[in-house]
Amino acid sequence: MSEPYTTPTLDTIVALAKRRGFVYPSSEIYGGFVGLYDFGPYGAELAQNIRNVWWRSMVQLEDNIVGLDSAIFTHPKVWVASGHVGGFSDPLVECRECNTRSRADHLIEAAGAFADEKMGLDEINTVFDELREKIPCPNCGKKNFTPVRTFNLLVQSNLGNFSEDWTQDPTYLRGETCQGIYLNFKNVLDTTRVKVPFGIAQVGKAFRNEIAPRQYIFRKREFEQMEMQLFVHPTDAMTLYEEWRTKRMQYYLDLGFRPENLNWHEHENLVFYAKAAWDIEYRFPFGFKELEGVHARGDYDLTQHQKYSGVDLSYFDQTTGERYVPHVVETSVGVDRTFLAVMTEFYHEDMLGGESRIVMRFPYNLAPIKVAVFPLLKNKPELVEKARAIYNTLKQTIRCEFDDNGNIGKRYRRQDEIGTPYCVTIDFDTEKDDTVTVRHRDTGEQSRVPIPELQRVLSS
Repeated sequence: MSEPYTTPTLDTIVALAKRRGFVYPSSEIYGGFVGLYDFGPYGAELAQNIRNVWWRSMVQLEDNIVGLDSAIFTHPKVWVASGHVGGFSDPLVECRECNTRSRADHLIEAAGAFADEKMGLDEINTVFDELREKIPCPNCGKKNFTPVRTFNLLVQSNLGNFSEDWTQDPTYLRGETCQGIYLNFKNVLDTTRVKVPFGIAQVGKAFRNEIAPRQYIFRKREFEQMEMQLFVHPTDAMTLYEEWRTKRMQYYLDLGFRPENLNWHEHENLVFYAKAAWDIEYRFPFGFKELEGVHARGDYDLTQHQKYSGVDLSYFDQTTGERYVPHVVETSVGVDRTFLAVMTEFYHEDMLGGESRIVMRFPYNLAPIKVAVFPLLKNKPELVEKARAIYNTLKQTIRCEFDDNGNIGKRYRRQDEIGTPYCVTIDFDTEKDDTVTVRHRDTGEQSRVPIPELQRVLSS
């Protein structure tokens, strides 16, 4: 029988993440910088494991998907071709009293009405005007706003521009990682043995000048995406799209996410080139929100870059003699959002040995530290020496750490909050029978394990 689950509050997750070195506010000693966060020692490990698990499922276990790592900067025309320069914007509204800027669609949603990021400016202004008396400024509480206007989210740079005038030939930090995949479609075709249908996967940073970053690491100005673009024959697009919807939902179930914490949400307003768009939503502390998008993008992307670059990006099928521009099936998820979902999903509070505890029940493959090695007492050289020897052996193949700070109970609680699946204690019996105590995180159960068996026992 599964235990009842209660979603932790965001404040609970934020406090644990700071206390245990998962996430720090960026530039904290200068008062922080809105929309930016740093992964601490355990957060860096967890984020890397999230990337590795995704890469394994998407590239290593798929026969027709290859990897890529494209540059953060691209030729400026890329963002003109993709539509970002002309249409990559959010609806901005400003409080006339305190000058706080907010996203109009977020304020509309908070007032209990429907808003969509793809609504036109006139449409969203109409909705906002109807609700003005119900929408207070999130900062001062007044209800005196400017009209809604669009604000482009691309982050400009002066890379290669020595004129000191950024309005001349601006370059941009990429607003999404997938454009680098489209730019390298032909290179991958020419240098590998892939054939349609095939995919290109990438993990990398993207940047958006968010009007009002919020909800912790859920919405950041510098974030990291894990995306896969599958290039398919036009007639196969929707069949493969449905296959990948099933695969991506199963991915989270296989990680150990509870089915009741996941939803499918269909986009009500599709962009003009899209054939279908569904989001996998997760029950975050602030409600069900998008975790991953699965989109059928048609042939828009390759067609646009073919048009603006003048380079033929069609595909020739040597078996059928057909030439066509492939359609794209996309899966896109953020490292940061996955990180927050993982922190939420595997956070638990329970009783163990008559005491309450916090325990992060990460799956083994996501846990930042797999094994913690303890000498029972730090002032007994023979125990410390033996513990160091075991630790030095284990760390060759398992991510582990040595911990001799505080009594054994405090060390167990610390490792529970970090999410370490196993703790190994070297005690006075170790010298007698060459065994150690292995303590299991989730149950607190302990067993004696011969040292030669440790590697096998602790590897899963």
